[in-house]
Amino acid sequence: MNAKSHLPDITSQPNSLNARPLQWVGMEGVSLPLHILNNKGEQIHTHAKAGIFVSLNKANAKGIHMSRLYLLLNEQLANKPLNGQILTTLLKNMLSSQQGLSLSAKVDLAFELVINKPALLSNQSGFQAYPVAISKTITDGVINTQLSLTIPYSSTCPCSAALSRQALSDAVAEQFTEQQLDKSALLEWLTSQQGSVATPHSQRSHAYINMSLQGEQLPDLPTLITQMEEAIGTPVQTAVKREDEQAFAKLNAENLLFCEDAARRLKHALEQKTDIYDYSFKVEHQESLHAHNAVVYDQKFPQ
Repeated sequence: MNAKSHLPDITSQPNSLNARPLQWVGMEGVSLPLHILNNKGEQIHTHAKAGIFVSLNKANAKGIHMSRLYLLLNEQLANKPLNGQILTTLLKNMLSSQQGLSLSAKVDLAFELVINKPALLSNQSGFQAYPVAISKTITDGVINTQLSLTIPYSSTCPCSAALSRQALSDAVAEQFTEQQLDKSALLEWLTSQQGSVATPHSQRSHAYINMSLQGEQLPDLPTLITQMEEAIGTPVQTAVKREDEQAFAKLNAENLLFCEDAARRLKHALEQKTDIYDYSFKVEHQESLHAHNAVVYDQKFPQ
């Protein structure tokens, strides 16, 4: 006789105490190696923390078959390229594994997507990690996919920039009182320590974006991240030489941003995406002038 037949299975016994259905039962914080494909078909390896859940609709059942969820997660996602079809198949198999106990299933994935980014001018490059979260559910056959991204960027205050320009203008007027300016003397003064009269305040900023996706496919995540960075205009850098740092300073001067400006740029970019049917986001400027942050919350308005 098979030794397994002697092992007790407590979860298969009826639950006679407080019999009620439960919305989500499962596991979270499960370690999972994943592969993310970019638009060149290249695989980016990452490590995710996964959550896998099913509903417990059968009120008098003591519990779900939890180990079956874990095994399905490993078999169907571990070390495999992530896409929408694989997630849908996993959800359907999760429901089948519960033998009529469940009507809904959910899988959550949280990971950092590491992208190699080139410098602005030099031939240098470096790696940057972007937090990503994906949540996919199936309920009564209806599938819903949520995607969250965190995008860091730089922001230079337009008001502070204007005040700095005015301070420099006042200093030039005080330093050069003659009617005709000596160009070489002016340039020498501007590039000296005295020429650093005032600098506008800048800060590292973040956009926290939540999207509801249309259709079965997951977007190309590296391309989507790049599109959001380009929409705002001032992505943070990785490896930099002096020419890159100067180019970054010029880029910020060309894209002076209140938090409202960054939010409107981001909103416009999201509204152009046909594979996104709903969104919400928070823009956060972690100010160097104040000890508090400037923020914008926004979401898609009903049509």
